Amino acid sequence: MAFNVIGKTVMKSLFGKPATAMYPVIKNEFYPNTRGNIEVAIDKCNFCGLCSRRCPAGAIEVSKPDKKWEIDRTRCIVCNFCVQVCARDSLSTQRHYTVPMTDKSKRISTSYGQTVQEDA
Repeated sequence: MAFNVIGKTVMKSLFGKPATAMYPVIKNEFYPNTRGNIEVAIDKCNFCGLCSRRCPAGAIEVSKPDKKWEIDRTRCIVCNFCVQVCARDSLSTQRHYTVPMTDKSKRISTSYGQTVQEDA
């Protein structure tokens, strides 16, 4: 009896479709409602700071005099509150994930279309 069950499992494994994808070769497709990361179109932003005040994690800092928008990706919980409150539609949620950061003191800073990773 046990050999019959094991035999079925072996045959299914040998001639069936693999259970996992070959990740580096075949990339997984994201679901339509995937929240990957927050992107800013800095040319549309008027630096009003609504996104910064609405962020429950305090991950966004906006400096109007410096015309600078910063996000701390280690604190961002991708709740989309900042995207919903932005009146100028300068924030959007992308369906791809950011590269993992190795140092928590690094921040993503955007000013006039230049994205820079800098020390906090």
